[in-house]
Amino acid sequence: MKTELIKIGNSQGLRIPKLLLEQCGLKGSVNLEVKGHSLVISPELSIREGWDKAFQKMAKNADDTPLMNEAEPNSFDEEEWSW
Repeated sequence: MKTELIKIGNSQGLRIPKLLLEQCGLKGSVNLEVKGHSLVISPELSIREGWDKAFQKMAKNADDTPLMNEAEPNSFDEEEWSW
């Protein structure tokens, strides 16, 4: 699909047809990235998006045990740290 850049103040903009926005899942904030001579527009993902599935997979593989009990106490723990 071909389109034209439009002037917006001192910048330029791009009209993206609704169908393309829906197909890409673009709404609200987006990420812009330059790859070679291309501008890539992608949906902004939640920082923790996918964590729920990852945690479920870890539980299924019994890979979700706490790691804090594995650490050996050191001088900082015994002498400097206080609650």
